[in-house]
Formats: sequence, C-alpha cells, structure tokens
Amino acid sequence: MSWVIRDATASDVEQAAVLGAQIVRLHHSVDSARFFLPEDIEQGYAWWLRQEIERHTAIVMVAEREGEIIGYAYGAVEERDWDVLIDRHGAVHDVIVAQSARRQGVARALVMALIERLEAMGAPLIVLSAMVQNESAQALARSLGFRPTMIEFTRLRR
Repeated sequence: MSWVIRDATASDVEQAAVLGAQIVRLHHSVDSARFFLPEDIEQGYAWWLRQEIERHTAIVMVAEREGEIIGYAYGAVEERDWDVLIDRHGAVHDVIVAQSARRQGVARALVMALIERLEAMGAPLIVLSAMVQNESAQALARSLGFRPTMIEFTRLRR
C-alpha cells in the first residue's frame, strides 16, 4: 500500500476541498435541477471542512500518498431526525478519490476507517447515500454490508 489513511489537519483542507468540489460538480452535471452549483466551490468546501475538523461529532479523514491528498472522507454522528425517521446514527457524507488513485482500494479503506471511527463514537447504525447514477459507489457500499433503504424522488414544478 503506497498511501496512508489519517485524520485530516488544517493543512490538508485546501487539497481536500479540491476533491470535495469534484463531488459538487459531478452531482450538478448529472442533475442540475436537483444539485445546485455554488460559486467558489473550493473556497466554500475549505470553509466547511475547517468547521467540521473542529466539531467533536464530525470526522474528516484523508488518504495521503507522498505528501499528496488522493482521497478524503467526511462523516459525523448525527442525532435523531424525525424528518427521516432515523435515530442516532453515523452518516458517511462524502467519499472521493482522485482519478489517478482510483481502483486501488483507497475508497474502501477510507470508508472502513470512517465506519470504525463512527462506531467508536457510539454510532449504532451507519448510513451512506450515493447518487442514483453512481453505480460504483453503490457497489462499494453493498460490498461493505450496506443495504438500500431509501430512494429520493425529485419533481420539478410545472
């Protein structure tokens, strides 16, 4: 293994934000009516990740190879949510790996490390969402023991 998984630090935020912006752009390119595209995505993501690194119920992890951030994952322990009828749980919010490092087990390692940390924080259940069109993310989730539970439907006003 030529990379390591570790907790993100403030010095990782800029590189992780570039990856996070790829998630935003991908979602928007697939369905611009559902996923908005903010201005200054990298700056916004960097601001958000700095906040989350400091939040005690959130986890931001990176995959690093030779000083370069090649992947990142972000999750948090979330409390009961009556809107979606879910009790306290761990949520995997973001996982992305740089194109040059895909198909090497980096995403799997990031998700497994995130699950381990969320469970250590007391999360009795872990929830992961994947875009309907992202079949590789869904396959990874299934291979890690996740099962589909909800499908979001979106309808535009006529």
